[in-house]
Amino acid sequence: MKFAHLADCHLGSWREPKLRMANTEAFVSVIERCLSEQVNFVLLSGDLFNTAVPGIDSLRVAVEQFKRLHDADIPLYFIAGSHDFSPSGKTMLDILEHAGLGVNVAKGEELPDNRIKLHFTLDKSGAKIVGLIGKKAGLESSYYKLLSRDNLESESGFKIFLFHSALAELKPKDLSEMDALAVSLLPAGFDYYAGGHVHVVDNAAIGKYKNIVFPGPVFPNSFSELEKLKQGSFVLYNDGNIQHIPLQIHPVVCISVNAENKSLSEVETEIRRLPNVNNAIVTIRVSGTLKTGRPADLRWNDVFHDVFAKGAFVVLKNTNAFSSKELEVIMVKEANVEEVEDSLLQQHSAQFKEFDVELAKKLMLVLSAEKAEGERVADFESRVHSELDGLLQYLN
Repeated sequence: MKFAHLADCHLGSWREPKLRMANTEAFVSVIERCLSEQVNFVLLSGDLFNTAVPGIDSLRVAVEQFKRLHDADIPLYFIAGSHDFSPSGKTMLDILEHAGLGVNVAKGEELPDNRIKLHFTLDKSGAKIVGLIGKKAGLESSYYKLLSRDNLESESGFKIFLFHSALAELKPKDLSEMDALAVSLLPAGFDYYAGGHVHVVDNAAIGKYKNIVFPGPVFPNSFSELEKLKQGSFVLYNDGNIQHIPLQIHPVVCISVNAENKSLSEVETEIRRLPNVNNAIVTIRVSGTLKTGRPADLRWNDVFHDVFAKGAFVVLKNTNAFSSKELEVIMVKEANVEEVEDSLLQQHSAQFKEFDVELAKKLMLVLSAEKAEGERVADFESRVHSELDGLLQYLN
């Protein structure tokens, strides 16, 4: 028996167009590999999309690629992940299933005692597949506590369980705040546990639970994931052999500069000491407190121009922990949010002559806007962008 296991595709997640394209290329390359390997079926353990109502481009890519699997007679079995699901309980995956492009294996019934009884989906290979959805903030844990295990654990044959949750016993230390399930909440006696949600590459056995597999994301989904993973991945299972397949669409070059007690020119010099960045995704992280100068004065446009001139595919920066001794600590005594904001803005204005308090207030007002009821995400984003463009024209 041979099958592919993927999760956390997050199609449409990156705002940067080039990275959104790279994410799509990684997803397409997985389907290409599934077709060339002639797998019996494909498992998708949640988060195909980055939102419950994905953009047309993301939906088109998914439909095109799943149609290729369908035409090759390779079934797709999936569950919804925390990003796929909406508060209403509806998901775009329902449409893909109704179109005959995949089968949702998180199906069952509520028993008279309020427990949940899941039903297996039988693949033509003989594999018996079932799973439970993932929800935001680990809310799916209530389903596991109500799960009827008798039919799941007594069933014979090759069994696969799909889940989209972190497991407490396997959770990485850097994700300590993430909600997690105890492994014991999973039904026992399965031959393969197809995990998703946690963007790690892992294959573990814990007691009577064997082959607990997290394939990793198809493409890194954040700045820190680019630094940590440097590539995407998925899993090929072939008669008991579990192989993580790397997916490197572009090399990732990570530059980390400690600015502690340094000048701006010293920081810039360190950033410009670039290795080979040809066709690479370049991440630049600067942290620490400058000896002299302000972070805002670092010539990022010149730095980016230099990196792109050396052939970089895309350049990202992170300055969350980059600060200056010239920035004074501001104390406020005001009681409500509006007063605190106004006090902070006025005191920043006193420190920096070029600081425009009124413009800052208008920007904060626009950026605090919430999506109106019934408003599509794309329309909401377009509205915010339009208002920001109108404000920023004020600077010209």
